[in-house]
Amino acid sequence: MAKYKLTYFDIDGGRAEPIRIAFHAAGIEFEDHRISFPQFRELRPGWRFNAVPVLEIDGAAVTQSNAIGRYVGKMAGLYPTDDLEALYCDEILGALEDLSHHIGQTFGLEGDALEAARKKLAEERITVFLRGLAELLARGGGQHFAGKALTVADLKVLVMTKWLRSGQLDHIPTDIVQQVAPSLIEHQERVAGDPRVVAYYATRA
Repeated sequence: MAKYKLTYFDIDGGRAEPIRIAFHAAGIEFEDHRISFPQFRELRPGWRFNAVPVLEIDGAAVTQSNAIGRYVGKMAGLYPTDDLEALYCDEILGALEDLSHHIGQTFGLEGDALEAARKKLAEERITVFLRGLAELLARGGGQHFAGKALTVADLKVLVMTKWLRSGQLDHIPTDIVQQVAPSLIEHQERVAGDPRVVAYYATRA
């Protein structure tokens, strides 16, 4: 049995959260190595691409959250075996990575600059992506995004939707998902209620 170590920030959310849930759903033991932001600044020069998450498999490091998510998702039965449904799943993963990038560009801004950037983001990029996600959810049948079953795409959307509604992003209206794509609220509740997701968060209580 391989030994897994997943390194990411000490938060419940972000790029590693779907991976953590998938590991738990697969019943695969892994070291959930959580680091602080000061630790990240100290350690990042030693990581390929200077970024997290990093998954070590028997000591060999692999990067890129979507690649890791697919890998663990396959072991957990949370990635489609059908090629077209896998494409649909990947479309979601890629879109959410793009959205995360746009949001990330506003970090480090302060005051009026932050407010202006976040308001523009809400009115333009976030709205575009939310509408696109709602369209893709409808394409999948309205319950899940790919294969009519829970996949890592659903987990990644769950994490993003929770983040946008959390109030953690200053100047992003907490009702933006409800206003733009209410079907994603229902999706969030559905995925959060899946026994595998419930079981993971029970370990975090």
